[in-house]
Amino acid sequence: MTSKDISENIKNFLQSADLVYSKKDYTSATILYFKALFCTLDLIILQKLGKTPKDHSERFKILKDNFLELYEILDRLYSVYRETYSLKIEKDICDKVKENVESIIKKYKLFV
Repeated sequence: MTSKDISENIKNFLQSADLVYSKKDYTSATILYFKALFCTLDLIILQKLGKTPKDHSERFKILKDNFLELYEILDRLYSVYRETYSLKIEKDICDKVKENVESIIKKYKLFV
């Protein structure tokens, strides 16, 4: 997967997340913001290390070993992602995920 492909995925996930967010479907929006977050982290890993993780476990390991600040953000939020499978996610929780994605994109000057 190329940087361009990942950037396009981020853009699409964010657009879709914003659309369902506007319809007050915060659980679906949260899932999509997480997909954007995962792609954002993968893009950073690709740009800095020249590879992308094959799954969540590998992503966590790479982040812990190389990008501790990003690891801590993902580690703190990941329980919310797991909750999306069985619980309704409220707006304030969705907003936290959204803000983290946007903050990382801005901090790392990623074009999406």
